[in-house]
Amino acid sequence: MLMEMVIAVSLVAIAYAFLLAYRILKFPAGSGRMVEISEFIKEGAVAYLRKQYSIILLIATALAVILAALVSYRVAISYILGALSSTAAGFIGMYVAVNANVRTANAAKEYGLSKALTLAFHGGSVMGLLVVGLGTLLITLQYLAYGGTAEVVNDIIGYSFGASTVALFARAGGGIYTKAADIGADLVGKVEKGIPEDDPRNPGVIADNVGDNVGDVAGMGADLFESYVGAIISTMIIAATSLVGSRITLGLTLYPLLVAAAGIIASVLVTFTVRVKEGGNPSKPLTLASVLGATIIAVITYPLSTSLLGFELGIRVWVVIISGLIAGVLIGFTSDYFTNKDKPPVRKVAMMSQMGPALTILSGFSYGFLSVVVPSAGIAIAELISFYILYAYGGFWYGIYGVALAAVGMLALTGIVVSADAYGPITDNAAGIAEQAGLGREVRMITDMLDSAGNTMKSISKGFAIGSAALTALAFLAAYSSKLGLAVEMIKIKLSIIDPMVLSGAFIGGVLPALFTSLVVMAVSDTAFVLIDEIRRQFREKPGILEFKEKPDYGKVVSIVTTSAIKKLVLPGMVAIVAPLLIGFTLGPYALGGMLFASIVTGLLLGLFQGNVGNTWDNAKKHIEEGKFGGKGSDAHKAAVIGDTVGDPLKDASGPSINILIKLMSVVSLVFVTYITQYNLLITIVH
Repeated sequence: MLMEMVIAVSLVAIAYAFLLAYRILKFPAGSGRMVEISEFIKEGAVAYLRKQYSIILLIATALAVILAALVSYRVAISYILGALSSTAAGFIGMYVAVNANVRTANAAKEYGLSKALTLAFHGGSVMGLLVVGLGTLLITLQYLAYGGTAEVVNDIIGYSFGASTVALFARAGGGIYTKAADIGADLVGKVEKGIPEDDPRNPGVIADNVGDNVGDVAGMGADLFESYVGAIISTMIIAATSLVGSRITLGLTLYPLLVAAAGIIASVLVTFTVRVKEGGNPSKPLTLASVLGATIIAVITYPLSTSLLGFELGIRVWVVIISGLIAGVLIGFTSDYFTNKDKPPVRKVAMMSQMGPALTILSGFSYGFLSVVVPSAGIAIAELISFYILYAYGGFWYGIYGVALAAVGMLALTGIVVSADAYGPITDNAAGIAEQAGLGREVRMITDMLDSAGNTMKSISKGFAIGSAALTALAFLAAYSSKLGLAVEMIKIKLSIIDPMVLSGAFIGGVLPALFTSLVVMAVSDTAFVLIDEIRRQFREKPGILEFKEKPDYGKVVSIVTTSAIKKLVLPGMVAIVAPLLIGFTLGPYALGGMLFASIVTGLLLGLFQGNVGNTWDNAKKHIEEGKFGGKGSDAHKAAVIGDTVGDPLKDASGPSINILIKLMSVVSLVFVTYITQYNLLITIVH
């Protein structure tokens, strides 16, 4: 009965997502230049995703064959389903977003702020509801198809592996694309030519608009889809593997799916509450959406917990869910404080920009590192509460289950967070379309208000993504330790921080996020270099562009960025797959455990820092553009543009991709732990 309920709720979410998509596509798109610009963006985004996913699915197919040969056909099937689910959610969500942008601009023109906000948020909700609906549905169906027992959960790990593979390449590739386009358009357009953002004379402007969708819609959706299913599956594995023999093993195994179902219900209900009156502040209902969603989840999960697990254990797991929800909301609000242009950090960075780009960058760096403190402490506290409240009930492995369950609690908000995040690129594009189509000052004021709220939501969602990634990776590490303990029970060795193998692995794991950051930022720089050269060429060879006498070649720029981004995404992506296998088969399973732990710690630091510092610089620039400290064209503005340019690849390419790096390395390790252990035991015996 419980699984039937989860399936029904998942199907409702998917059906509602398609209903919202239908309503959005039926809304009038406007006419003339608006539609023309929208078609440019749509064509570029669809063309890029087709090329990107064709490469990703080739890699995924090869990995599926390896899994079928080395692990099992069930894991291989689950892997394929995970890759296809992530691809479908990303592609459909992005397609709706690129159709919602022009309709949001038209709604602002014809109806005003209230209608435009609702339409944009519903456009983002399509992605949010598909992520949680598809993820929960496919996990449940696989569980039932494989026999419906706790033991079959180990076969479903392939689903998370497939989602992780797609997510990393989609996030890294989309980030390389969007930030190379953004940097190229800003440096040549704003700094060299002195023309406004989203000015139609800039050859890079359409590529920039395309990048918002492939990076922040398809990329972020794939990122949180992978976190969402990974948290659920890793928690189920711990229950099935380490709580064997308990009379409530099956209940604890299924409980994460019930929490996910509660999150889906909250996500659907929240779509009816995001409203604003004309002249109101659109940031308020969007910011409160996560708080309202967390409250609904808390209310629903209380009776579910106590009825499934009994009063004593039910209350304990419910408190664990609450701790995860609070940690998620805390991370979001911390990111908002350090990146919101109405808060002191952003205003301080904007003020420092009067003295040149060096102080812009230095002040941003200091706030970026400071912004890591509260989320890290919040995660640590949530982890301690979650561990000890269940440790007191049933011992060590109950405590480990609690740590993993806290990640499920945090990620129960995924539908709402993805909806709010995908709202951002829709309104960003809508503002760009309004500017390029010359819709007038009143319309641009509305779209700018929506875009400003979108920047805040993107900051919050990035913080949420890396925070949830850290908890999810810890859940995977716990599941890895659980399976490792069973695989080598005969030699009674445990992971220990003073073990030399664990320490050596930790030193290697600590630098992997830094290596990954270097590869992604270098890829953005290389792509931006080629793009800047092309934009300069067009301005040089077509001087009439600046006087509106000649039309820029938008298609050429889009083609250059697409080709370069596709080439550059493979190397960073392969690091996450190859590194754990290389360490595991050469140094052993304990070195691999140390590597995973250290990568989580440094990955959390670098991911949070990069996501927050980039948005701090971005919003400092926007604060100046509103007329502060000299406004557009001033020395402070030029310094802030440079700061924003430095931050762009950090906040939208390397930073968010680290989320997936640490999770993908963990899930690869979990899939192959038995084979790594057997291989190392064999080598030990031979020697």
